Amino acid sequence: MKKVLLIEDDQLVANIYRNKFSVEGFQVEVASDGQAGLDKIHGSRPDVVILDLMLPKINGVELMKRVRAEPNLKQLPIVVFSNSYLTSMVQEAWKAGASKCLSKANCTPRQLIEIVQGMTIPTVPPPPVPERPASPALPPKASQPAATPLEAKPTQVSDAEFQADLRKSFIDGLPATLASLRASLKGVTKAENEMARLKQMHELYRRVHAVTGNSGLCGMAQIARISDALEALLKELYEKPKTITASTLRTLASAVDFLGVLFEQGNQIELAEMPGANILVVDDEAISRRAVTYALEKAKLKSLTVEDPQVAYNLLVENKFELIFLDVDMPGMNGFELCSKLRSLPEHQKTPVIFVTTLSDFETRTNSMMSGGTDLIAKPFLFIELAVKALVYLFRARLEAPPPLAAAAA
Repeated sequence: MKKVLLIEDDQLVANIYRNKFSVEGFQVEVASDGQAGLDKIHGSRPDVVILDLMLPKINGVELMKRVRAEPNLKQLPIVVFSNSYLTSMVQEAWKAGASKCLSKANCTPRQLIEIVQGMTIPTVPPPPVPERPASPALPPKASQPAATPLEAKPTQVSDAEFQADLRKSFIDGLPATLASLRASLKGVTKAENEMARLKQMHELYRRVHAVTGNSGLCGMAQIARISDALEALLKELYEKPKTITASTLRTLASAVDFLGVLFEQGNQIELAEMPGANILVVDDEAISRRAVTYALEKAKLKSLTVEDPQVAYNLLVENKFELIFLDVDMPGMNGFELCSKLRSLPEHQKTPVIFVTTLSDFETRTNSMMSGGTDLIAKPFLFIELAVKALVYLFRARLEAPPPLAAAAA
């Protein structure tokens, strides 16, 4: 029997995978932090390690470095579970010796099992049993009923049934999950000092981290994609407290609020992919345009960039865009004027418009709302913050859009 060591600090995720691998015939051990995982690697000598990168005591990258420093562990297969947006940490994981890197938000239990089955060390077959001398012939016995194949082993639960059961449990727990997220967010926004805020930020991060893993397991793709991005934003804010601003706090609040909307939808609507999301970025500065498009690319979203606001307006007249990013200070027509004009176009009366600007004072915010803007993000911005905003507004717009038949009837 092949041994799998699962190093995962979320107990629910760990138990689900342990049960699933056990059903598939693996011997499974679980460690809830990096140090315990390292001890079990030395003690039980697993055939494969499944490793979360974000762990207490020793993170996944550091654990791999220590493992690969030992000659007898250089070839140990290690499958890394990571956040989709932690590209720098994933690169570190590859350099440290990861055998495979997977996204928690996108990998199903079946996919993980198949990958592990392909990586495990083949079991050495037992030595052949020596042939015994032939026994004397015995008189024939009365006929016996044919043996049941596999001696009537219990039928294994199908992957579809397994995931459906997980999904039901996940949905049943969503009200409590949302309450805990909102309580942690309130702690972040109401904290009296930086130390208290960071403590609450870490608590919110751990809760969102669990949502990402659990929703990915259950096939709740739209929740997984939002929480995946939000988790990465929380990690960056925690590690760089000076980036915690009014803008980033608003982004956290809007993301948690939208997770609440998705929680209420349950499994009624699936938005696993964002094919053909049509996004327009208008900014007269090339560096600013590139920064916005790079942030969108982190969320796997493509965009069309324009430097001239009049050209942008002409495009808006002829094409429907799902999301628009506007700079404020542009020659010829500023962002507020462009936003007011596009709101007169039937196709863009409700299109989310996000202002991206160095101006974040009260007057600017007032003007952005008066001109029809949906939100504002201050320069310089975190790339992952803009990615979170983009995903939230795109998913929200698609949820609120009327179904094709209703739209046609209207």
